[in-house]
Amino acid sequence: MQGVAERISNAINEQVASVHDLNGGCIARVVGCQGERSGPLVAKIGDSSGDLRIEASMLVDLARLTSLPVPHVLHSASDLLVMQRLPGSPGASETAQSHLAELLADLHGIESPSFGYERDTLIGPLSQPNRSVETWAAFFAHQRVVHFATLAEQRRALPPGGLRTAHRLAEAMERAPWAFVAPDERPVLIHGDLWSGNFLSDGQRITGIIDPAIYYADREIELSFMSLFGCVGRAFYDRYHELRPIAEGFFEHRREMYQIYPLLVHAVLFGGGYGQRAVAAMERALSRAPR
Repeated sequence: MQGVAERISNAINEQVASVHDLNGGCIARVVGCQGERSGPLVAKIGDSSGDLRIEASMLVDLARLTSLPVPHVLHSASDLLVMQRLPGSPGASETAQSHLAELLADLHGIESPSFGYERDTLIGPLSQPNRSVETWAAFFAHQRVVHFATLAEQRRALPPGGLRTAHRLAEAMERAPWAFVAPDERPVLIHGDLWSGNFLSDGQRITGIIDPAIYYADREIELSFMSLFGCVGRAFYDRYHELRPIAEGFFEHRREMYQIYPLLVHAVLFGGGYGQRAVAAMERALSRAPR
């Protein structure tokens, strides 16, 4: 670890000690260390396959635009990101889930004129296209469903006909958006990758939000993503609904449709049955399309 410690020390211009590997990191090796002045730190060490400056820019944007407890960035380069290590552990109790709902209700109050973002971002190691579009149905259909279904098809992670199904869904969403998306939803800022490994708590409060995949979206896709692997429950949704009411039809239909996106991401990264699950959700969404 001596070479790693020296590299981090040179980057932030202070001595670091107690360097050790940490779990996680889809796009980089992750280590913890102790800065002489800065205290507990986390460093991500990448290679030529990704650019850690993109993650750094997302954290800086969240720190600038929101009240989320995100880590302060001390140094960013394409292959090295050094940031504050936040307290707490992954996941959240019911009380902390209520606090998470309050944080996200505030986050989802930050609006934009259009869906997308000023630049492409990342979800895990994958580039996340964010070309600005005025309608949510078109943005989700093409930059999330078709784009990531194409990647999954290239990696042979979809069942036969899966990409064709993605195109059929995109066409249906553009033809009759009212049958698929909630009315009158504004483009709001979302974290974009909130599962239990990406928020930290101390048992009562959320102490950290990490690994963002930000863009301006219909807030329902954030809520859908969070329910995919059961990382939040009723305590979260009840409190969120008090602050920002969730439109009728979300739990019945739209939640599963929006989960197509993270399922496709998982299909690209891990294969397995994620592609089949994504295509099955596409078919169910198509079954509600007007004839």
